[in-house]
Amino acid sequence: MSSSAAPVAPSCPPPPGDAGPRAAAAPARPLVVTADPDLLDDLLRLAAAGGAEPEVADHAAGAVASWRYAPFVVVGHDRAAEIAACGLPRRPSLVLVGPAVEDPEVWRQAVTLGAEHVVFLPEAEHWLVERFADASSPRRGVVLGVLGARGGAGATSLAVALSLAAARLGRRTMLVDLDAYGGGVDLAFGAEGVEGPRWADFVAASPPASGEALAAALPRCGEVTVLSWSRDGTADIPSTVVSSMLSAARRGADVVVVDLPRCFDEAARAALGVADAAIVVCPAEFRAAVAAERVVGTAQLLVEDVRLVVRGPSPTGLTGADVAEAAGVPLTAWLDPEPDLDKALDEGRPPGRGGKGPLAEVSAALLRELLRDDA
Repeated sequence: MSSSAAPVAPSCPPPPGDAGPRAAAAPARPLVVTADPDLLDDLLRLAAAGGAEPEVADHAAGAVASWRYAPFVVVGHDRAAEIAACGLPRRPSLVLVGPAVEDPEVWRQAVTLGAEHVVFLPEAEHWLVERFADASSPRRGVVLGVLGARGGAGATSLAVALSLAAARLGRRTMLVDLDAYGGGVDLAFGAEGVEGPRWADFVAASPPASGEALAAALPRCGEVTVLSWSRDGTADIPSTVVSSMLSAARRGADVVVVDLPRCFDEAARAALGVADAAIVVCPAEFRAAVAAERVVGTAQLLVEDVRLVVRGPSPTGLTGADVAEAAGVPLTAWLDPEPDLDKALDEGRPPGRGGKGPLAEVSAALLRELLRDDA
C-alpha cells in the first residue's frame, strides 16, 4: 500500500445505504474523481462533448456520497490508491484513466478497484465522449438488425416496413442501411435526392455523440430518419464507426432498424454486437432454409435474440415450421406474399406505408412483441 493511502482511509465516511434521500432523488450525474488539473480539464471537455455535466470530487472522501448512484465513474490514476483505501464497494461502469499503458502500477490499481476499463488519453477520447453521452442520456432505443437468409430474401422490405410500423406506434424511428451492395433504403422511400449526410460523411469525420444532433442532421423520409449510402461514397465502414453511430442512434431514437448484409462483414458484426435482436428473413424454399441455418448460427454468436420470419409462397409446399426446424430457431412469423411489392419499390413507394397488407401487419406484430420484451 502506498504511503498516501493510509491517512486517507480514516477520513472516508461510510458509503450510504441503498435507501435514503439520494436514492429517491433525480437521476445522478456521472462522477469524476481526480485532483490533477490537466486531467480534470480533459475529462470535463470530453464530458461536455458528450452532453454530460459530471459531479467532480478531488479526493476519495468527496466521492463517497455519489459512488453508488453515479451511472458512470471515471477515476484518475492520481486518486486510485485513495479510492481503494476507502473500502468503497465494487461497482459497474468504473473506468480508470492511466498515465501510460506501459506503467505496471495502473494495472495493479485497476485490479484493486475492480475497474471495468483502463483507458489512456488522448487515444480514448472519443470512447470517453460516448460513455459520458450514454450515462447522461435518458433515452436508450431498441436496435433491431434485419438480414436475409439469401440474397433477395426481402430483408430491406421488412426493415423499411418495421421502421414505418414503429413510426405509426408513435416511436421516434431511425432506419440505418448497412448493406453497401443492396438497392439502398433511400431508394425504397423514393428519397435518394433528399439532402443530408450519408455514411461516407461519418467515415471522414467523427460521428456526433449526441443522439439528438445525429437525428437532426440526418435526412428524413416522412416520419423516419434515414442513414443511407451515397452513390459515390465508400463501401467500407470501420467497425468503430458503426458502433459509435448506432450508440448515438439509440440515444436519439426509440427504435433503430438496421438493414444488414448477409455476408457478416466487419460492419455487420459490429452492428449485431450493438443490436438487441436480429430478425432473419427466409423465403420458404429448400436452399434458403439450408442457408438460414448458417445465417442464424452466425448471428447467434453476436446477438442473443435471433428471430425468424419466413416469407411465402413456397414453391414446394414447405411450411414455416419446416423452415424453422431447418434453421434451428423457432418461427416468429409467416409473411404472406404481397401483390405488386416490386412495382411499389420501383416507384419509390415504401412497403408497409399505408399500415395495411402482410408486411405492415407482420411488422406491427413484431414490434409490439419486441418493445414489450424490452420494457
